[in-house]
Amino acid sequence: MNRHVNSTSARLSLRKPQRDSLEILAELLVVLELGKHTSESLLTQLENTKALYPSVTDFERDFPSLCFALATGVGKTRLMGAFISYLHIAKGMKNFFVLAPNLTIYNKLIADFTPNTPKYVFKGVAEFASNQPIIITGDNYEDGMGVRKQSIFGETEVHINIFNISKINSEVRGGNSPRIKRLQEYIGQSYFEYLSSLPDLVLLMDESHRYRASAGIKVLNELNPVLGLELTATPQVESGTKSIPFNNVIYSYPLHKAMEDGFVKEPAVATRENFNASQFSEEELERIKLEDGILVHEETKVELEIYARQYQQPIVKPFVLIVAQDTDHAQQLLQTIQSDSFFEGRYKNKVITVHSNQRGEEKDETIQQLIAVENPSTATEIVIHVNMLKEGWDVTNLYTIIPLRAANSKTLVEQSIGRGLRLPYGKRTGVKAVDRLTIIAHDKFQDIVDEANNPNSIIRSGVIIGKDVAIEQKKVIAAPPAIEEVVAKAVEETIVKEFNDTSGTEHVNRDNPVVQSNIQQITHLVQTKVQQFEYLSSSKQLEAPEIKKQLVREVQAAYVHTELDLFPAQREEMIEKIVEIFVEKTIQYSIDIPRIIVQPVGGLQWGYEDFDLNVSGINLLPVDDHILIQHLRTSERETLQRYENDYYEDRLENYLVSVLAEYPDVSYDEHTELLYKLSSQLVRHLQSYLSDDKQVRNVLLYNRSKLGEFVHAQMKQHYFAKAVDYKVTIPKGFETLKNNYYTSASEEGVRLFREPVHDKNRIRSMVFGGFLKCLYKEQKFDSDSERRFAVICENDPNVEKWFKPSMNQSHIRIYYSHNSTYYPDFVLETKTNKYIVEVKKESEIANDVVQDKAKAVVKWCQHATEHELQNGGKAWSYLLVPHSEILDNMTIEGLKARYIIQ
Repeated sequence: MNRHVNSTSARLSLRKPQRDSLEILAELLVVLELGKHTSESLLTQLENTKALYPSVTDFERDFPSLCFALATGVGKTRLMGAFISYLHIAKGMKNFFVLAPNLTIYNKLIADFTPNTPKYVFKGVAEFASNQPIIITGDNYEDGMGVRKQSIFGETEVHINIFNISKINSEVRGGNSPRIKRLQEYIGQSYFEYLSSLPDLVLLMDESHRYRASAGIKVLNELNPVLGLELTATPQVESGTKSIPFNNVIYSYPLHKAMEDGFVKEPAVATRENFNASQFSEEELERIKLEDGILVHEETKVELEIYARQYQQPIVKPFVLIVAQDTDHAQQLLQTIQSDSFFEGRYKNKVITVHSNQRGEEKDETIQQLIAVENPSTATEIVIHVNMLKEGWDVTNLYTIIPLRAANSKTLVEQSIGRGLRLPYGKRTGVKAVDRLTIIAHDKFQDIVDEANNPNSIIRSGVIIGKDVAIEQKKVIAAPPAIEEVVAKAVEETIVKEFNDTSGTEHVNRDNPVVQSNIQQITHLVQTKVQQFEYLSSSKQLEAPEIKKQLVREVQAAYVHTELDLFPAQREEMIEKIVEIFVEKTIQYSIDIPRIIVQPVGGLQWGYEDFDLNVSGINLLPVDDHILIQHLRTSERETLQRYENDYYEDRLENYLVSVLAEYPDVSYDEHTELLYKLSSQLVRHLQSYLSDDKQVRNVLLYNRSKLGEFVHAQMKQHYFAKAVDYKVTIPKGFETLKNNYYTSASEEGVRLFREPVHDKNRIRSMVFGGFLKCLYKEQKFDSDSERRFAVICENDPNVEKWFKPSMNQSHIRIYYSHNSTYYPDFVLETKTNKYIVEVKKESEIANDVVQDKAKAVVKWCQHATEHELQNGGKAWSYLLVPHSEILDNMTIEGLKARYIIQ
């Protein structure tokens, strides 16, 4: 086993198909030379490749280019990261050109290659942790970021260029030269010429089936890379009615393997038992498919919520995709679904349409709705589209597809399921409804089953063809704590001046690399070592002479000697001075927040608290005819069927109570009142939208087990086990601040916090700066009320410092209501007190969850105050402030007088 392959696979947690691909690349590079090639040498490289991998009969480029065909949902972007890591670590390659087929994937790639983002592709690669790759894009390459600059050690960083081929294609129309090939005065040549001259440029092509016939692809051959790596789920070119397969596929991992290995959902097709579509008109058939699709959707929604509650996972809100014939048909469907006659109007304002006729603001708004469709808090449950959803719109919560467009079975199978295969939790759960994508196809059921059983279908051997929609470009902004800049400035003023002349005779340039190298290493070490003293009762204890001496000793011990070193005496003096600066600034530019741990001691009392059932996710419908669902890959069948009336309860609630009483953690005798209360609330909810008790009984009979799970899952959230007594410990008295990372719309810079925001809906996408008292240079706000509270903090002369904690501030996690976690909106310190402040809509303050949080925060403040006052600190208080009271003329003392929670 190649040790670099083994290491890269382990660090990036590669799945088997990704690891197999990396092993193939490593094996091939033993015989494939990485360098510029002539036509003769290219032929030699092809013969060497064919000897190992006979499937590669042609590179199909003017350079060695290999295609890795991986099914949708397996992780092609992560594989690109693995390729780059391996080529850099094992082969020393430092220049990469990543090509995206459209704006959506271009934006996604930039995000995934940007450090500290959720899907960062190099997470775990040590070589990139301290020396992060430079990301050059089609939007910033003209600034000169991509031109290699020598460091003082004669080394260079890895450069990753990310470009959008659709933009290059648009620029070459009419015989024009693309911008990338035009002269850049700062390098005396075009950026394209600069790239093509690099001796180690590797080209990676995402969705490479899009790069076979466009004018802009001629540009790729002229780039003259040493190697091309192509990734696609569709290794073929469509020419009329024919599919022409690629000749350079070196590895294939098709959809049926991804299904077998559990990396994607299982597609299934649904119809009614004993259903004959020919007996219905087109309008009647369409209505039946819509209604049955909604029935499957509501079943799936309940199953997803039950799973999430049982396994403490985020709740996934599924949605339905309806494929319309044309834009007129889409509009008719929208009117039908939002009408009072369609399930009594329950889906009004829960449906959006997507089609190519949308323009301007309407289209932008729809794109944002599409992006947000995975968010459980959004209203959208149904998306109607007309051929506009393409590659890159990678949602994980599409669970039901209702195709109403005239199409053959092959098209339905290949195009319809392409957007719904990704799993919301990244792996199969073992719950069929959570792991399944259902196509409602009463009129095409047999055709689709036959096509799925065709040995040449994508279910058996092929891949998915998909399409995409553009998404607003985002960028990542790193927000370091203000102390970093303050320390750097203090070091510059007090140390660089003092140590700049290392010769002892002549004046040395103030950018002396010896001094700078030592300062950087020592400052980093001091910052790291200070974190090890967070066990102290307060940051002020860092000033104690014995603590400073210990810090100095630990930094000296950890110091790594290099050729660029000061004399030992100078270095020791520099360490002492930087420790002095860092301690002073840590106290000045932080707020001591103790870490408080409350542990139960003694015996426990347990039971279920009284609560009201949340029935908002229940819209189950009576089943008039059995609905048959058949899995396309395994042919396994399930039936959504009606229970026969041989089981009858006089009281509707008993259908649920009898199920709940079977759970081993529920005592019928002790919980009778709560069981009947919750069951009654669910029955009343069903009665609120079903026409009569016969329909309610139908739903209860058919769904009794499922509804029992639904109620029991919520009961577990209100389970209590109270200790007789509690022990409070405070292992850490303060926390050094860490970097925050924000996303922002690309066209937005850092906005001055005092500047009014007219479009309040966009405030979450903005990053604000210009603060004087904030412990971070930049902050994000969830609402304009929060922005205006920051203005109050900056205006109030009593406020010394403030900031908005993020999840990486581990000490200020406050647990409430069975270990749910509360993160405060604001933490601030005045001349006399410290505060946790929550800014809330006035209508939400009486909410049970808000009040539970308030109780937990008040308790936390009591413990924190006791600790602080014992160590010369300040008392903590909690303010719960209505958003309507956040006005510029307010002060913290004024808000405290009205809104302190005792």
